[in-house]
Amino acid sequence: MKNRNIEFTVILFVFGFALAPIVQARPGPTPGPTYPPPADERVSANSSQDQQLPVITISSTGDVIRGKTGSFVLSMKPQVLLGGTYVNFSVSGTAIPGVDYVPLVSPTYIGQSGYGVILVQTLADRRGSASRQSYSVVVTLEPGPGYAVGQPSSAQMMIKP
Repeated sequence: MKNRNIEFTVILFVFGFALAPIVQARPGPTPGPTYPPPADERVSANSSQDQQLPVITISSTGDVIRGKTGSFVLSMKPQVLLGGTYVNFSVSGTAIPGVDYVPLVSPTYIGQSGYGVILVQTLADRRGSASRQSYSVVVTLEPGPGYAVGQPSSAQMMIKP
């Protein structure tokens, strides 16, 4: 029976050490209550956190012919080690969603690799063969939680006939 009590005690001991970082437990007696740092220190602490946010940039893979698929590539530096992040964006340009290309939905996901892709699937020309014009699609990154927007923050591609 003593062996089982020792095993149970050891399991509880190991479990306690496993939970210590989660509950922010400290070994031994604490020196007393903790107080928040002065306002000056809090500002500098927050600004150092801002510097550690991953920076997101965007680029286009180039112009695309109608009926084909083009893409915008998002890059995150430094990479997020445990998972990725969602990035907000807006779409503008002379191309019309639903007419020239399948509408794009924000946000998009950047994976653990540090790269993400926004695919632009172009549609057949509904305007008729008389309108042989190129139309632009511009994607602009927008700020969001957990990342900072870098330069370039927008990219353009042309949909060519």
